[in-house]
Amino acid sequence: METLDITALKESFRTDGYIFLPGFLSAEEVRDLNENVKSFIRNQVADMPREQVFYEDPDDPTTLKQLIDMQKYGAYFDTMLNNSRFKELAETLLEDAVIPKTLEYFNKPPKIGKPTPPHQDNYYFMLKPAEAVTMWLALEDVDAENGCVRYVTGSHHHGVRPHGRTQTLGFSQGITDFWNEDDQAKAVAFPAQPGDLLIHHSMTIHWAEANRSESRTRKAIGLIYWAQSAQEDTEAKAAYRQKLQAELSR
Repeated sequence: METLDITALKESFRTDGYIFLPGFLSAEEVRDLNENVKSFIRNQVADMPREQVFYEDPDDPTTLKQLIDMQKYGAYFDTMLNNSRFKELAETLLEDAVIPKTLEYFNKPPKIGKPTPPHQDNYYFMLKPAEAVTMWLALEDVDAENGCVRYVTGSHHHGVRPHGRTQTLGFSQGITDFWNEDDQAKAVAFPAQPGDLLIHHSMTIHWAEANRSESRTRKAIGLIYWAQSAQEDTEAKAAYRQKLQAELSR
């Protein structure tokens, strides 16, 4: 890809709450990554803890929708998260050393891939200050039909919105007052090609529609980095877990 204009990227990230980098990985790098993902799914998933593997249909292995902490089970993904251009870019955008948190696989299987509810990552992270980034890397063509990522521009400037329980596996909380006039006016969608990279701030509102395609999957890799200066609010985290357990027990 072309040399990055770091000053412009940082300004855009701080203003809009996200940046889009087409062709961040070359075609050859994407092929290599996809082969490693396929090998990981074939050889590693069966040995992973159940809480790190999600299916749309637990009885159908072809409906795999999410894998968490892939870096713990494969050297390729450990390097990708911890010693790569992705980490360097996170440090640049956050203007801080970073703590690599996780590398995840996401998919929306055709016809049954559910919507990702509108949410803000820091509702889950509970960081003070809320300095973290999530990266979303397309592994194949993504558009409105099979569930491209969408953002509300500038939403990271306005605090955490109210969240409530959803029925989406892997995304238990979603914004409850979403799609007001401001959300509608500032919503933007990002169709992507293999190797394109999206990066958003932990306070940026984002979501994705269901996969309405009859035959196309929607595969991607996610990487999360926390700024070293960000501290987890342990009291809020404990209260959230208690609330979530109460909801799940009803």
